[in-house]
Amino acid sequence: MTKKAVVLYSGGLDSTTCLAIARSEGFAPYALSFDYGQRHILELERARAYAPQVGAVEHRVVRIDLRQFGGSALTSEVAVPKDRPDADDIPVTYVPARNTVFLSFALAWAEVLGAFDIYIGVNALDYSGYPDCRPEFIAAFEQVANLATRAGVERGAFRIHAPLQQMTKADIVRCGLEHKVDFGLTHSCYDPTTAGLACGRCDSCRLRLKGFAEAGSTDPIAYAD
Repeated sequence: MTKKAVVLYSGGLDSTTCLAIARSEGFAPYALSFDYGQRHILELERARAYAPQVGAVEHRVVRIDLRQFGGSALTSEVAVPKDRPDADDIPVTYVPARNTVFLSFALAWAEVLGAFDIYIGVNALDYSGYPDCRPEFIAAFEQVANLATRAGVERGAFRIHAPLQQMTKADIVRCGLEHKVDFGLTHSCYDPTTAGLACGRCDSCRLRLKGFAEAGSTDPIAYAD
């Protein structure tokens, strides 16, 4: 019987590539998305529409309202930075504890499914500087998963897979293309237009465009700028 894996799936370039990798490694992917009050809710619409097309066996959308806390340009009325120079600071698009929250839900579903593998498309090279994308965090959460669950204590070891962790964005694009990912079905922009076009100027768009350019490929989605 094919092993199950829960894959955190936003509908973006990274998470879709991550889901394709899980499939290629012999797992049946159970995709998990979140309606968390994000400004770029378009990503969730795309995730709902395309999850079956990118190979998800099942797709669940969990609603949690992180706008109750705010603290991020993605969950408040704070403007999304555009054309931000490269810097070492953590940008205002960081959503407090987001990956910790998401992985906790993924862990709960995995335990119910009898799955011991969770995939997350975090990246620590070409990324926006979020602390919950670092290898140290992934390793620490894996320890938590095995300490905090009945399945981890009684039946086996949970593993958190972060296959994109040490890839550049260009590497991720190449990897996705090798796995036949249709990047036209993905969405990455933090601040899309009302017509659904990517802004081309937020951190996420700029990293995505950089990745395609360095991979010698063309991004198939439409941009406003």
